[in-house]
This record gives sequence, structure tokens and C-alpha cells, in this order.
Amino acid sequence: MCAHILVTGGAGFIGSHLSRRLLGRGDRVTVLDNFNDFYDPQLKRRNVSAFLDNGNYRLVEGDIRDAALVDQLFADSGFDGVVHLAARAGVRPSLEQPILYEQVNCIGTLNLLEAARRHGPEVFTFGSSSSVYGINEKVPFSEEDEVNLPISPYATTKRAGELMCFNYHHLYGMRISCLRFFTVYGPGQRPEMAIHKFTNLLAKGETIPMFGDGSSRRDYTFIDDIIDGVVAALDQAPGFEIFNLGGAETTSLADLVSWLAEDLKVEAQIERFPDQPGDVPITYAEVSKAAKLLGYSPKVPIREGLRRFVNWYRSNESPAPLPGPSKQGSSD
Repeated sequence: MCAHILVTGGAGFIGSHLSRRLLGRGDRVTVLDNFNDFYDPQLKRRNVSAFLDNGNYRLVEGDIRDAALVDQLFADSGFDGVVHLAARAGVRPSLEQPILYEQVNCIGTLNLLEAARRHGPEVFTFGSSSSVYGINEKVPFSEEDEVNLPISPYATTKRAGELMCFNYHHLYGMRISCLRFFTVYGPGQRPEMAIHKFTNLLAKGETIPMFGDGSSRRDYTFIDDIIDGVVAALDQAPGFEIFNLGGAETTSLADLVSWLAEDLKVEAQIERFPDQPGDVPITYAEVSKAAKLLGYSPKVPIREGLRRFVNWYRSNESPAPLPGPSKQGSSD
């Protein structure tokens, strides 16, 4: 049966891939996005351009901090489900703008939960982050681990969002899934993210800034696998659950740069810097809970995913403008 789904942040990387999947199976999709300038808004315009002539697609330009707009949108639309992906993204920029991150990621999320409480739907899927694990020393990271030691404002706001979601489940019976994404990559990835940024620098013959000794490790997750998990959580709509969505393997920063250089057929030039505040040494997803309850099973290993990304980059990108003052791409 066709459903009407609100996707906040739907012009972004994950949101546009999700919109394509939902439209492809016959759902109606309303996207709420403010096209902010965290990175070039024209890249987000490009993401949505293929959908604008689809009668099942509606684009609403607005900000989740605008409570009146959000409330009216819910009152008028009759949504069957919400996938809340809109957020101020990135660990390192959050150190420079913590108040903005609080306003967007916390107040914005609360506005959406309140509108859903008043007007429906009861099905709400929240895009969280592996950053909530902070300096957790136990690997792989499990949903049962304590997450009381976030080390960036971004991570703190994502954990706060999870707690607000639990409040609304407990108080009002909303069926909410919180999805902890582990470093999502693939075609259309945000340009400041590590894989896209490094590819861009390598393709231009420029130096790669590497913070630390290259031994830090991340669980990189291909976008198609993430979308599988998001759609499963939306469709199955448990009462309240937190799920890791990751690739369930780790890759060192040094290997990541080496493999990208190999796929691009260039030699990497590296400049080393000290570790940066807010960075964690490793992320690594335990995905057995998502496998059991959602049927989640990541299918694209890192080497295959990098090849797919590089092929997309060669076909679609001239070296893209790189946003912000940070010298190394965000890993979240």
C-alpha cells in the first residue's frame, strides 16, 4: 500500500537516496529542507532535480526550527511516517558553533516530535550517529553500551535527540526507531566528508592533510546498505528501538587514503598534523540487533564501495569546492 512519508533533510546525501528508494516503490514523499550553506546548496538542488517532475514528490523549503511551519505542514499533510534526517552535521564544526547545533538538532527535533504528537503519524524514524559512543573503549559498539561520554557538541545533540524520542514513545506511545549511522559514503556524498574530500584532493594532485598517524579506524557504510536499514526500520516500526547501521568492519585512515589513490591511479602526497579535538580513535558497529529485528545485512564491502564512489566521481564531478575551515573531512 502506498504510504505518504515526510523526509526532513531530504535534499541531502542520505535523504535524496532515501527519496529515490521510496518513490521507486510507489510511496508519496514530502521533503522538508532549508538548503543551508553548510556546503554548496546547489549540490542539494542537484540531488532533488530528478524528482521535481514526479507527481508523488513534493518539496517544501523551510527550517525545522520554525515551529509554526512544521506544525502546519503536519496538520495539512496526513503523513503515514516520518524519517527525520535534517540536522546540522559534522563533529568538528560543532566545536565552533555549539549553540547553532543545539538549536537545529535539539529544538528542531522537538518541533517535529510535537507536531507528530498533535497531528500524527505515530511512526517516527530518527537519524542518529555513531558519534554518540564518544570515547567508548569497548569494540564493536553495541546499542547496550553506555553512551554517557560524548566528546563533541554534535554527538551530544544526537544523544539528546534519542532521549527526546524515548520521551515521546513513553509518554504518547509513538513508535520510534533511532538509527545510529556509521560514516555513510557513496555517490553524492557530502563534499566535506573524508572519502569525497580525499578523492577530490587526490584527483587535483593536492596534498592530503592527515591528522594523527593514520591508525585511527572507521566503520564506513555504503549508502545502499544504509537505505536498506532505514526503510526496514520505517516499515517495521518497532515500539522504541535504537539500531546501529554500519558496515561491521573497520578501515584505517592510512588504508583509506592508499586505496583511494590506487583506484584513482595517483600517488598520495600526505602532510601530517596532530590529532584533532572531538575525534575518536575508532568506530565499529555491532549490527546483530539490526540483523535480528530488521533483517539488516550490509552487502557492500569497503573496497567495492570505494570503487563505486570513484567511478561516480569520475562520471559526475569536476573537483568540487571544499567547504569550511576544517582541514580534514568529517568522518561522521
